[in-house]
Amino acid sequence: MKKLNLLILKYKKEEFNLLSLLEETVKVKGFLSFETLNYISKNLKIPLAKLYGMASFYSFLPTAKTGKYVIRVCNSPSCYLNGSQEVLEILKKFGIEVGKTTKNRKFTLELTSCIGCCDSPPAMMINNKVYKNLDKTKIWNIIKGLK
Repeated sequence: MKKLNLLILKYKKEEFNLLSLLEETVKVKGFLSFETLNYISKNLKIPLAKLYGMASFYSFLPTAKTGKYVIRVCNSPSCYLNGSQEVLEILKKFGIEVGKTTKNRKFTLELTSCIGCCDSPPAMMINNKVYKNLDKTKIWNIIKGLK
């Protein structure tokens, strides 16, 4: 709570961007639990509904614990038409399923809209690293290489 309290003090002193506060909170807490959002709401006098609405709107603001590696597979038209469903099928062979975290808490898999790789689909992002022009071999090597 100490780090969260420091964040709240920082944002109490000045006008701020709410998205920045939530992003920094995720860095400190790992995810935005109901308790954390409620705590921010009370301390900064921001309606809880506004905080939760924003947290649930943006896929990069998790509201539940995630795995060590958060895999986001692009499902925009370009990636979809060029094999994003096959990427999901390959990941499923590793026991990684959309909307779930593996039992060992190593992977969380999410679908996302465009990640800016329409010129080299299909694409996915693992944590903040982007992988393009995916095929079965590339995906296999990427996942096997994650410790």
